[in-house]
Amino acid sequence: MVDLSDARTLARAATWIEARRPEAETLLKELFPKTGHALILGITGPPGAGKSTLVNQLTAKLREQKKTVAILAVDPTSPYSGGAILGDRIRMLQHHADPGVFIRSMATRGWLGGLARAATETTLLLDAAGFDVVMIETVGVGQDEVEVARLAGVTAVVLVPGMGDDVQAIKAGIMEIADVFVINKADQPGADKLENDLKAWHRAKVVKTIATDGIGIDETLAAIQEAQAKAKDPARAAQIWTGRLREMLRDRLLDRIPAEEFVAGGKAVAERRQDPYSVIHDWLDRY
Repeated sequence: MVDLSDARTLARAATWIEARRPEAETLLKELFPKTGHALILGITGPPGAGKSTLVNQLTAKLREQKKTVAILAVDPTSPYSGGAILGDRIRMLQHHADPGVFIRSMATRGWLGGLARAATETTLLLDAAGFDVVMIETVGVGQDEVEVARLAGVTAVVLVPGMGDDVQAIKAGIMEIADVFVINKADQPGADKLENDLKAWHRAKVVKTIATDGIGIDETLAAIQEAQAKAKDPARAAQIWTGRLREMLRDRLLDRIPAEEFVAGGKAVAERRQDPYSVIHDWLDRY
């Protein structure tokens, strides 16, 4: 069994997962019996809502409670060329010297939904490593960013006042996935209206924060832990894994088909030499 208590070993294993190395799947099969104990917390919301600041404050509060924390920061660009970790996430660097905190930046590489393709497997790795809480902070791309709900046991949607037609602007997308709504920058005009709108449209708990000042963090954590207790229902766990397995299967099917096949197929369909259904069934038969 790999010793995941060593940060370098853990980082190397995460790199295997992102690189789709064969060793990664073998390792995760071995580690899977050790998973299922961590709180998997998704933090999502529009850009500029203060997600990274909230993650930073929640991490500090959890460390005060002697809980270990892993942060999976999903970026729109490669973590090796910088990405969002050089922006707001610079605040998280205060935790880098803490052995009870592990931070990993992962690129979406254009994957829809705001989550990196390897996010499910990396979350399993961090769970198996024994972290009490695994936080997944997504890039914040708007209404399409709902994939995190298929991965997280609890999803917190971070919003700010002054979003225009507040709930109308978000209800068709990320609103449905929230277990907890966090109204950050709650000292700004419109916070009360946003709170009332959310409560009228959704039954999830609503909390207010001013994350930059550490205000409302205790209440946010309490709401998350309350949602976690509800999420332990076996039917909910089965529902989450149903979604995960669907995504994992899709990933592996796509990995089997060479990129040039998609190019050739696209050209054949565009020129009406083949219909799309025949192309897809041909791939399924061959791969």
